[in-house]
Amino acid sequence: MPVNEGRAVSENIIKVLVLGDIVGQPGCRAVFIGLKSIIKEYKADFVVINGENASDGFGITPEIALQIFASGADVISSGNHIWQKREIYQLLDSGEAILRPANYPPSAPGKGSVVLDVKGEKVAVLNLQGRKNFGNLDCPFKVGLENSKKLKNKAKIVIVDFHAESVEEKEALGIYLDGKVSAVLGTHTHVQSADERILPGGTAYLSDLGMTGPMNSVIGSDYNISVRRSLTQMPLKHEVADNPAVISGVFLELDSKSGKCLLIKRIKEQSNI
Repeated sequence: MPVNEGRAVSENIIKVLVLGDIVGQPGCRAVFIGLKSIIKEYKADFVVINGENASDGFGITPEIALQIFASGADVISSGNHIWQKREIYQLLDSGEAILRPANYPPSAPGKGSVVLDVKGEKVAVLNLQGRKNFGNLDCPFKVGLENSKKLKNKAKIVIVDFHAESVEEKEALGIYLDGKVSAVLGTHTHVQSADERILPGGTAYLSDLGMTGPMNSVIGSDYNISVRRSLTQMPLKHEVADNPAVISGVFLELDSKSGKCLLIKRIKEQSNI
């Protein structure tokens, strides 16, 4: 591809898929069966998926994580629900590229970032969690800046999954890290936002990737239960809706030499299973 409109030659481009929270069996089925065809469609070199809701809507098991990797994911990121299944703790402490947010205390299982080889280049993924409506974690701005500086010494490309509820907090972090990382992409709400853009410093931004989960649902849950919860104000247990999933996220073209984003495109692929 010739140089035009500020885009680099093709040899320098790393093509990346970053997909939103997998929700339950519908999301898992969509990934296990459909991810490889999406990778082929976009000619993706690298795939990041948030897997924190993959096991019945809360947490992830080692078996599911390994199936996600086998389906084509290079990195599994997460958020506040990563702790729901205790059996995942050992995998978090292993060499597998499964992350928990970096701003949890150092004594918590696992790691908050990873650096991998992609097309002869290094690509880093950093996982952070917001504080608004979540709790007393370390500051994601401070931890994000510190970690991005360290990761930049190893990799030109740094992709941030910011698992947070507040759009204000997400946008503020995106601007704070603009030019210091390649992308700041929000997860957690399960609703894909429409504010994708490349910030002035070359950082891709989207407030929320959306979910990889059942489309006919309330953020992945059975809508009948969600409606009853609202009508009765009773603490009814959420159950994952059982219908075909939508795979949501973004496609990025990243310059491996500068680390800047050249293209961001929202994706939403409907599964039939």
